[in-house]
Amino acid sequence: MLDITKLLEEIKASPYEELVITAPHTGVVSFGSVKEGDRVIGATGTWNEIPGTPLATLQRERNDKIIRATQKGVVEKIYTELEGTFVEAGTELVRLRHFLSKEEVLSIILKKALYLFEAPERAKYYFAPEVDSKIKSSGSQSVTVHDGMELFIMSRMKREAPLNYSGPDGVIYSVYFQHNENIDSGAPLIGVCPPDQLALIEDVVVRVQTEWTEQE
Repeated sequence: MLDITKLLEEIKASPYEELVITAPHTGVVSFGSVKEGDRVIGATGTWNEIPGTPLATLQRERNDKIIRATQKGVVEKIYTELEGTFVEAGTELVRLRHFLSKEEVLSIILKKALYLFEAPERAKYYFAPEVDSKIKSSGSQSVTVHDGMELFIMSRMKREAPLNYSGPDGVIYSVYFQHNENIDSGAPLIGVCPPDQLALIEDVVVRVQTEWTEQE
């Protein structure tokens, strides 16, 4: 069984993730006023309509493309030696240190504690109609799954096919996909919690909510 206490302590010891900002295409790079140690933010607003902090500009064929922070964090490294040079797509430009939120910590732990049923191939996925109706009316945790249960519809290249669940019996605790979204092969679709572990999972949720201190 997963040692939740140990895992939480490990995350507390390194409560962040490193984000690498790379050049999306070739061009001449220039860095703006952002310095190492500065705090930056990603896109905000209801629809992410407010752009994130500008980090660099990439010029190609006299067109400037602003490269922005994708998440909130602290600038750890700027590759200033690249200023004014031509860079290839994928060249590392800036490193950010993003401090984990409660929701992100909980997601990390749940993905280790739950049984993850993964997409067998890149496609769009939908719950079977009966399951979808139950989730919309009562939430995902109202649905109990069992091995061989017809649970999804897989849509690929305008063709649809049923997809049966394979794995332990339990309730759908987490859903990791959205309708009309292409899901890569191997990405989790749902996280299933066996009935005898529900109390443990609920304890994890409470502990993260009470013990985790978010950094600004």
